[in-house]
Amino acid sequence: MTESYVSEYHRLGPIVRTGLTVAGVAAGRGSDILVAMFTLDEARARLAELLPRLEELVGVRADLAELRADLDTGAQSELGGLAEAKALEARLYAGLEEIAEQDIEVKGFAPLLLDFPGELDGRPVRWCWLEGDTGIDWYHRSDTGFAGRRPC
Repeated sequence: MTESYVSEYHRLGPIVRTGLTVAGVAAGRGSDILVAMFTLDEARARLAELLPRLEELVGVRADLAELRADLDTGAQSELGGLAEAKALEARLYAGLEEIAEQDIEVKGFAPLLLDFPGELDGRPVRWCWLEGDTGIDWYHRSDTGFAGRRPC
């Protein structure tokens, strides 16, 4: 988290935090962009809605990896050729963009790593989901990243 975001977050003070609310201006994204905040329950509910789409994206990613490996070695692939690889890549990135447009931070795609901005005890946190997790059971302070993950 950048210094300007932290300052903006604290300057706004306690904003009503019921439902999906706004925490502050996202640093580096322009002054008109606001960051959504999720409670833990909201993040878990949103993840549950997204899981079918995330599973689809994992399949697309696997197909793309296999097809690229075949194309790199000149092998025939039942998945197609260069045009199909480009189409899979477009589907994967469109899906990740779709998630990001919901104010969910896509931190990685192999494995999938999603952060839902939130707040815990007055501090900005990220409710964290890593591919393979059954739900959102981890969080980290916004200023520590993945290395600061703790159980919810």
